[in-house]
Amino acid sequence: MATIKDVAKLAHVSVATVSRVINQKGYVNSETKEMVLEAIHELNYVPNELARSLFQKKSSIIAVLVPHLTSFYFAELLEIIEDLTLQYDYRLMVCNSHDDPKKEDQYLKIFDQYNIDGLILIANTHRIEDYKKLDIPIIEIDHKLTDDIPSITSNNFLGGKLAAEKLIKGGCKKIIHFRGPSDLVIVRERTEGFKSALEEKEIYNFSYDLEFKTPSQDDIENVIQSNLDCDGIFCDSDYMAIMAIQALQRAGKRIPQDVQIIGFDNIEMAEHLKPKLTTISQNRKEIGSFAVTSLMKLINKEELEEFHRKIDVELIARDTTK
Repeated sequence: MATIKDVAKLAHVSVATVSRVINQKGYVNSETKEMVLEAIHELNYVPNELARSLFQKKSSIIAVLVPHLTSFYFAELLEIIEDLTLQYDYRLMVCNSHDDPKKEDQYLKIFDQYNIDGLILIANTHRIEDYKKLDIPIIEIDHKLTDDIPSITSNNFLGGKLAAEKLIKGGCKKIIHFRGPSDLVIVRERTEGFKSALEEKEIYNFSYDLEFKTPSQDDIENVIQSNLDCDGIFCDSDYMAIMAIQALQRAGKRIPQDVQIIGFDNIEMAEHLKPKLTTISQNRKEIGSFAVTSLMKLINKEELEEFHRKIDVELIARDTTK
């Protein structure tokens, strides 16, 4: 594989001159430029993108940091973000933090080394000040960690409230809420919305914490087996809801006749289940579009029309509710 030194040798110029031609920086007379371009073509030389980014202080790379890639919701959201990023002639660097501080350390170094042009931050982090020190445009999805970084979030309070109202309308009197870790803002917001509607009607309910990434099937099974008189379940993810459906079926419960169930996210699988899952739909297309277009505006030093955006969610009624 040809190197920049090979090009310089064939064109009888310095490496610095070849670099100026490639990066279109500095003056090179037309005759010399033509010789360099002919050498590049003859040797089929492909410039080193990392070297170019170091020279230009621009990489045309957007990074996105997610807490985990096993989530159906994040996977579908990433597809939207990637498609939009490519339309702007940028490349996407996907980084999976696993909520691990050591991995965050590694990624912070990589972001700096590769001169990434912008960052979409989805992962849960306590390192926001370190990301700000990168001195690049950042936009948050699912969180509003600080007032001075733009964000886009779903209306999680509304999502919890819509789920509760649907179960109330279906006649539920004892409801279980399988939620994510209660230290997360989105989980607290969904819980507040959910309980606000139920407490108004004085309907018995309780919440049980699970991991978003790896909810425990045994825990879901045990909670349901200990509360076989429950007639409604709300889950903070469709994945949790699928596990709850399986546990209910093993307990001999009919859905929705005996127990109604609602998920959250409206992943593609939700409408292909038997029974089809009622769920709260987050507008992934709008979330991804706002994140990418806002980041591009920040990269181009343009002002944002909306700094912190909250998008309403929608209840999609299917076969698991009445």
